[in-house]
Amino acid sequence: MMPDPKQTQLPHLYFNPKTHKNDIPLRPIISSLHSATTKISKFLDSIIRPIFDAKCRQTTIIDGISLIQDLQKYQQLHRLKLTTLFCTFDISNLYTVLPQNESLNILMEFLHVHGYRKVKGVPLDAI
Repeated sequence: MMPDPKQTQLPHLYFNPKTHKNDIPLRPIISSLHSATTKISKFLDSIIRPIFDAKCRQTTIIDGISLIQDLQKYQQLHRLKLTTLFCTFDISNLYTVLPQNESLNILMEFLHVHGYRKVKGVPLDAI
């Protein structure tokens, strides 16, 4: 998991325009594909994501297809009513809203609630 100094790059920031919005605001994107933390991030993702996916699958909408499938399922269960309301929302500045320490605490609480003290042999305090 050690970064290769010959291939490591600093993350860089670029912007994509939101052409569907008034005044065309910009969406900031940070590319950290070759950063020093990429390998450790991929490792942590590979051990934590399966737990999250398994525990949250029932309430997670992954993409448009899963949304349609869930809506069909809700219709068959008679959960969609004439009074059912739908809404959309846009989250701005998610990373400034969730401080890193708070995010880690939430992750630790999630793992504790589901009975984990280690994940694939890695203690939670090491994560």
